[in-house]
Amino acid sequence: MQDVSCRTVSLGTTSLGPESLFLLAGPCVLEDLELTRRIAGELHRLSSDRNIPAVFKASFDKANRSSLGSARGPGIEQGLEWLAAVKEEFQLPIVTDVHSPEQCVVAAEVADVLQIPAFLCRQTDLLVAAAETGRAVNIKKGQFLAPWDMGNAVEKCRESGNDKVLVTERGTSFGYGRLVVDMSGLADLAAAGQPVVFDATHSVQQPGALGATTGGDRERVPLMARAAVATGQVDGLFFEIHPDPDSSPSDGPNILQLDTLGPLLDQLLAIYRCVRG
Repeated sequence: MQDVSCRTVSLGTTSLGPESLFLLAGPCVLEDLELTRRIAGELHRLSSDRNIPAVFKASFDKANRSSLGSARGPGIEQGLEWLAAVKEEFQLPIVTDVHSPEQCVVAAEVADVLQIPAFLCRQTDLLVAAAETGRAVNIKKGQFLAPWDMGNAVEKCRESGNDKVLVTERGTSFGYGRLVVDMSGLADLAAAGQPVVFDATHSVQQPGALGATTGGDRERVPLMARAAVATGQVDGLFFEIHPDPDSSPSDGPNILQLDTLGPLLDQLLAIYRCVRG
């Protein structure tokens, strides 16, 4: 069993790897510039106070929605303007979702990490296009995929000339309307030789539980995050955070309350330092 991911992904002066627990965090979808600045500012403060790397996450478009009428975000042009503004103000690297090969080059003008949504993790053209930008690529494991099969997705990026890849666990479909996480599978993700991220908020989703929208149980986010870090296989954590999760137009039930992230981080860092020695 591989103890830790063996690679480090560099984003300028920010390094993501086993040397320090790192964060990918932010709102599910961009809503307005002021809210984006508020959340990014708090992420910057939390990471600076604890001397841990952080990447600000937000989507300019949520293409995978439960219903046609669901809010999707401001779109790529406006969304990237907002992300560029917070990147400059807070000096935080940026990660955002891409859904088609055509979006990759445009998003890479601002984003330091291009994120491949879980449902698209096997889309060869998308993976190749993201890798060819030279930006880091975060591949979320599909809910339908075994953890060891993520090695194939990683190889598509490597063979396209890019080894700056993160792999993210976000749960596996279990029957209808439920996700489960195989904690032993985190070791299989680490075997791909890339930094491993655990997505604690999407792992408590309940897909389709509310009919036209996705449900979730944010009360279990700390439990899942602590368990994942305790395996010793996780290098980074992914959280969707919001000052008022119930008002979020996307993923509200599983988003972590912004003011609870600091105390949770302190717990997670204590566990991380214990298991990593």
